[in-house]
Amino acid sequence: DGVVEQNNPNKVRADVECWRAGLSVINMTPCECPDLRDMSVMVLRTKGPAHLPEGYKLTMHMSQGDADSVRVFMSRSPKVLQKDYPLVLSSENLTQEVPYIGGVTEMNFYVEGLRFPDKDFDGLISINLSLLEPICDGIPETPIFTDKVVFRVAPWIMTPNTLEPVEVFVCSTSDNYHFLKGMKSLVAKSKYKLKVCHEYMNRGDRWMQDELEFGYIDSPHHGFPVVLDSPRDGKLEDFPYNELLGPDFGYVTRVAHRRDVSSLDSFGNLEVSPPVTVNGKDYPLGRIIIGVAFPTATKGRNMTKVVQDFLWAQKVQEPIALYSDWLLVGHIDEFMTFVPALDRKRFRLLLASPDAGYKLFRKLQRNGHGQAKLFEGLKDEQLKTVDEVLSDAHLQYENNYVQSCIDWNRDVLKRELGLEEEDIIDLPILFKLMVDEDNGERGLRAVAYYPDMVNMIVLGKNLGIPKPFGPKVNGHCALEAEMCSLMERLGLNCTFIDDFAAYHKLLGEVHCGSNVRRVPFNFKWWNLEM
Repeated sequence: DGVVEQNNPNKVRADVECWRAGLSVINMTPCECPDLRDMSVMVLRTKGPAHLPEGYKLTMHMSQGDADSVRVFMSRSPKVLQKDYPLVLSSENLTQEVPYIGGVTEMNFYVEGLRFPDKDFDGLISINLSLLEPICDGIPETPIFTDKVVFRVAPWIMTPNTLEPVEVFVCSTSDNYHFLKGMKSLVAKSKYKLKVCHEYMNRGDRWMQDELEFGYIDSPHHGFPVVLDSPRDGKLEDFPYNELLGPDFGYVTRVAHRRDVSSLDSFGNLEVSPPVTVNGKDYPLGRIIIGVAFPTATKGRNMTKVVQDFLWAQKVQEPIALYSDWLLVGHIDEFMTFVPALDRKRFRLLLASPDAGYKLFRKLQRNGHGQAKLFEGLKDEQLKTVDEVLSDAHLQYENNYVQSCIDWNRDVLKRELGLEEEDIIDLPILFKLMVDEDNGERGLRAVAYYPDMVNMIVLGKNLGIPKPFGPKVNGHCALEAEMCSLMERLGLNCTFIDDFAAYHKLLGEVHCGSNVRRVPFNFKWWNLEM
């Protein structure tokens, strides 16, 4: 009942993993009755004499190229519920004679897809049926009639923030009590399910967003969630396979050489937009968004090719590449996200904006709050006044650079998603540059100066936002007040979660430490023109 797929070159290991998922990979093994609802029905209708002339026969066949991607099972009787269904076609058996019952009859076959579309597989499968005529003994039969049916393997589909949540996933670690308390309260208030991955499973790896991406597959007869496991393979690497895979919950991964895997292969660097229309072209399932190196860079980190190839091959959510390598961690969720809205395009794009941050701080200074302090209430953290932030010329230069990087991405997103300025909200977030010596390349890359409020979790109308510990005015955080003002106009509620010590100091935030499984789109992918 489960679905497993990976591009593991080790055939033995792949076989074992398919077996554990409930898929038979032993030659000619029949499938069990409960597995049928995961498969597509193929009906053979015949109208003819009671018996074929001697030597004539019906043969089902497919090409070697298609055989690695599909298997076909047969129903022995169209009227009797069977316990098992014999295998007809597979990679080891490309052709098989099928019974001719005679008269006007129907016979059901069941087609099982074994792999997702990818660079070397367009997702199309052809199954042929031929009527063979005998010539004489010792001479092969010849086809006198052939019919063909074409199947398309269901693509893997991502779900944007605007879809309704089903279940929220977080990790429990020895030091994230405040974060976990805030998340539990938010999820309970939002009335969704919460699954906590405890330390025996996460082994200290708290980055739930980076390890996996939830999606789904769908067909006219059946659909279920499928998790995409990232090639980062941190200490959470066993969680998607061991804890999520099961009946009606699938699993897929793409395996890359370790030398090719970088921070950009974590799935904080993989998002999807809500549905959009761009220059008259509809994307009813949204568009996948990834972060890569700047196009002109001779050196830089990129999402590994096997993952990019997989995402492009699904076709129904045409990807967009943004420039994220300017960030130390390098994930697009550090400077952008989407939230639902009732007007315009039914969503807003939120962008981190140093310009908006400086605008807010200057307003505070003009209003006599220059001595208000950032980071109050945090242990062992150096306090900074608004005046000190505004007088730091080097910090201003760093944020001018960051703003130019975000503006480049802003233009890409406006062009590729068909957005106008009214569809974008700028959030007051400052950054600073740090030395990055990974991969033997010394340079400066950006991290958030205070908790990065754009890196949030979206649960319907409720937002879980990193608590920024900004300057207080009349006892209230000015950054929190600005966020509430911007989001409440959209009918959204802000909950600020303390992630400072357990996530922000480790260069991540609320979104990095959580994940959400959502309901599928109502729109059916097979209604798209591809």
